[in-house]
Amino acid sequence: MKLQELKLKIKDEFKNTLIELGYFEEGLQIELESPKDKSNGDYSSNIAMKLARIARKAPFKIAEEIVDKFDKTEVFVSEIKVANPGFINIYLDKAFLTEIINDINSQGEEYGTLDLGKGERLNIEYVSVNPTGSLHIGHARGASAGDSLSRIMKKAGYDVTREYYVNDAGNQINNLALSIQARYLEICGIPTEMPKDGYHGPEIIESAKRFFDEFGTKFVNNENAFEFFKENGVQNLLNELIKDLKDFGVEFDVWFSEKTLYENNLVAKTVEFLKENNFTYEFEGALWLKTSKYNDEKDRVIVKSDGTYTYVTPDIAYHKNKLERGFTMLIDILGGDHHGYIDRITAALEMVGGKSGILEIEILQMVKVLQNGEEVKMSKRSGKAITLRDLIDEVGVDPIRYFFAMRSLNTHMDLDLDLALKQTNENPVYYVQYAHARINSIFNTAKLKGFNVDDLPTTFTTLSSDKAFELISLLANFEDALRQSAIQRAPHKVTNYINSLASAFHSFYNDEQVITADHTNTMERLALLKATKNILKIALNLVGVSAPNKM
Repeated sequence: MKLQELKLKIKDEFKNTLIELGYFEEGLQIELESPKDKSNGDYSSNIAMKLARIARKAPFKIAEEIVDKFDKTEVFVSEIKVANPGFINIYLDKAFLTEIINDINSQGEEYGTLDLGKGERLNIEYVSVNPTGSLHIGHARGASAGDSLSRIMKKAGYDVTREYYVNDAGNQINNLALSIQARYLEICGIPTEMPKDGYHGPEIIESAKRFFDEFGTKFVNNENAFEFFKENGVQNLLNELIKDLKDFGVEFDVWFSEKTLYENNLVAKTVEFLKENNFTYEFEGALWLKTSKYNDEKDRVIVKSDGTYTYVTPDIAYHKNKLERGFTMLIDILGGDHHGYIDRITAALEMVGGKSGILEIEILQMVKVLQNGEEVKMSKRSGKAITLRDLIDEVGVDPIRYFFAMRSLNTHMDLDLDLALKQTNENPVYYVQYAHARINSIFNTAKLKGFNVDDLPTTFTTLSSDKAFELISLLANFEDALRQSAIQRAPHKVTNYINSLASAFHSFYNDEQVITADHTNTMERLALLKATKNILKIALNLVGVSAPNKM
């Protein structure tokens, strides 16, 4: 039986007990929390406090009545106690808990896979920055968040597609092409003014140099020059962007081109669909969408009086296309400047066929980079904004991925580069990775001492200490941590769990000697540590961080 199933059985037993006592009412929520202090049990319930007003009794008295009637025999509960002011603390049967070790060791990396998604087809779109320059630190946080959430949702049983929306149409792409062309002409010795809204980043110069190195002066007086730079310039920058993301452990299933929306006439067809279904009206020469009828603060223009589309119009067509591709859930991870975008796009999506709530938008907040206790705004290498490539080269992927995953997506965060580079337990990622490496070292030592680590026990008679069962209880809670992370779209729930598990392991290791002359004692502890190592690796992978065997 899985721990989640057992929790449901315990809740059912609480319900039966409350019915017997005459305290149960429809809608009453019975909650089980995992206490931080394991001396308070594996689970704790505050149900007696909830019932105090209904029963007109002190919570402690109600809790005593519940404990007296509660049947422990069918729910693997060894002990149930009352604690002030009326908490009910539940201690699970140790034989049930140790069975978790066997489940983890037999299933390996497949352990913990849930059926929460039940076949839902989920599209997660993230990063989606214009391919007009390098990814900066804000994009890096979005990439990390989207990839971690994708991994978590997939582990939770969703059919996940990771998608990047390439903004390769519109005026910014024309300006990009003109910028590359201007730099190319400069390299060819022809003084040229940069376009008014041009791009000045070092990536533009590098792209122009590549074209010169390959083609020489071929495009100096070439009538196809602009179209060439437009097509190939975007692809050049996109290739660099793809490389940086891949080096960061982030890959996409779909790179969706905005340009194809126009090539396939999808934007015009979407506007026509909205008009035909009476979702629009004309006012002052513009076409307005009735988004105020769908909880938006006001109606929105989708076609301006000059006949051009507003920026939201292709986005509506794009999201309509996602629905037509069969996705049943959509998650967009966007930057902090998109708050005003949420209501208008969710309103429009309902109009084009998406049921209410099919689209979730997660808003990322700003990242402040700190070094020597002071904010750093510029890259030492380029003198420009800090880029993803700067972070990869100067700090490394694992610390950055772990630090990003430690904070809720919608909170501002400080990224302390000094802490990220420390090779001590002060550094959270070092602390958890060292737990994995230390376990691997213990196994290497055990092999050298003649223990057969490939034939570990499945029954346990010597594991009895509080530290051992604190570690086992945390292993048993992995699935719940994953479930909560998926439900709340919160990768930081996983990193919180990883840190707790690493802490429990270090505490256990410092308290008990693993390898001793007692064969049974040693083998049982090795089985426990193998399960711990497996879960550390699974959980670290969920946030895109490696689990090294040596440090």
